[in-house]
Amino acid sequence: MNQHAIRRVIASDLNDLLGLMRAYCDFCEASPADEDLLALARALLDDPGREGIQLIARDADRRADAFATVYWSWSTTSACRIGVMNDLFVAEGARGQGLATALIRACRTESTEHGARKLTWQTALDNLRAQADYEQVGATA
Repeated sequence: MNQHAIRRVIASDLNDLLGLMRAYCDFCEASPADEDLLALARALLDDPGREGIQLIARDADRRADAFATVYWSWSTTSACRIGVMNDLFVAEGARGQGLATALIRACRTESTEHGARKLTWQTALDNLRAQADYEQVGATA
């Protein structure tokens, strides 16, 4: 298994992040403009305490293979601050290496450090691969 380093996105990651975000949008059959994707990433960079954060996973050769986005919110039904993992994407060539599970755990850590008591997310009902990753980290439907 290839070792990956996971950390918060910084400005020098934006070009690689854009490629991952574009691939994620293609997977989701969405087509926002690159400028809009970069504006989103910059908003998170500029105010991570209020907006949220993005994480990037790089292999030993510094290739960007995966990313996740967590937005900060609240849950009325739980009466607590939550992290909403809106995006999780692993490039096709890096799948099956445990990156999704590692990113989820990193998102949980970031959420806890932000004061969120829960990390939530949604996935398509037919995305069985993602659901298997979520089950590995003890998620409940």
